[in-house]
Amino acid sequence: MMRIAAGVEYDGRAFAGWQRQTQAGLRTVQGEIEKALSRIAMEKVAVYCAGRTDAGVHALGQVIHFDTGAKRTERAWLLGTNSFLPDDVKLTWVKPVAAHFHARYLALGRAYRYLVHNRSGRSALWHGRTIEWPVPLDIDKMNQAARILHGEHDFSSFRGRFCQAKTPVKLLRQLEVNRRGHWVIIDAEASGFLHNMVRNMAGTLLAIGSGKKPVDWMNEVLHSRERAAAGETVPGYGLYFMHARFADEFDLPIFSNNEFPL
Repeated sequence: MMRIAAGVEYDGRAFAGWQRQTQAGLRTVQGEIEKALSRIAMEKVAVYCAGRTDAGVHALGQVIHFDTGAKRTERAWLLGTNSFLPDDVKLTWVKPVAAHFHARYLALGRAYRYLVHNRSGRSALWHGRTIEWPVPLDIDKMNQAARILHGEHDFSSFRGRFCQAKTPVKLLRQLEVNRRGHWVIIDAEASGFLHNMVRNMAGTLLAIGSGKKPVDWMNEVLHSRERAAAGETVPGYGLYFMHARFADEFDLPIFSNNEFPL
C-alpha cells in the first residue's frame, strides 16, 4: 500500500460540508473526492483531511491523504482525478508521503480567512463567497480586540454547540484584520480550531468594529467561557480554509495567503 497526500481547492456553496454523509442527496466534498479517486484507483478509496469544513465554507489549501494499492504517476493521479471531479472541487497537487503521515493528526497548524465586503452597495461577482457588511468598520479597534485572543487560551466562548474537540484550549498564533479598499479580511492561524471558532471570533470582531461593543468587551467574552457572551456566528460562505502546516520532513506545498486575490 502507498500513502498519498494531495492539495484540494473547492467552492463550498453547493456542498453540505466536507464530511461524507449517510443521508441520501447530501453532496459533500469528501464524497466527491472519494468517488473520483476510487475510479482512478479502481478500488475503494477513503480520504482524510487536515480540517473538516462546514456547509458553504470554501478551501484553497486543504490537505488530504489516502492509502491505495494502485500504482499511478503523480500526474495521472492529479489529472485523472480532476477529470472525474465536478467543476467546484479540484486537486491542486499530489505527492507520495511516508506511511506515518496523517493529514489531520500531524497538522501543526491551520489557517483560515474570513472575507467581508464592507460597503453599502452589494457585490454581484462575490455573491455566496463573502458576507455583506454595509456598516463602516473600525479596523484599528478590531485589531486591538484581536490581540487579546493571541496565545493559548480556553476558547469555550467561541465554541459551537456541536463541537467534538477533546479540549477547548488552543494556541492562536495569528488573528489579524486588514482592509483592502472596500474589503475587510480577517486572518486566523492556530494549532487547531474548535467548531465554528473562526466564525464566532469574526462575529465578535465585527460587533466591535461596528461600534456596537467596546474593545474591552473581547476580554469579558474570552474569560466568561460562555458561548452566549460572544458575538453572532457569521455565515459559513465568507470563510476560506487557506492552508495547513506540516513538519518539514514531509516537504509538502503550502498555499500562501498572498496567492489569494484579496
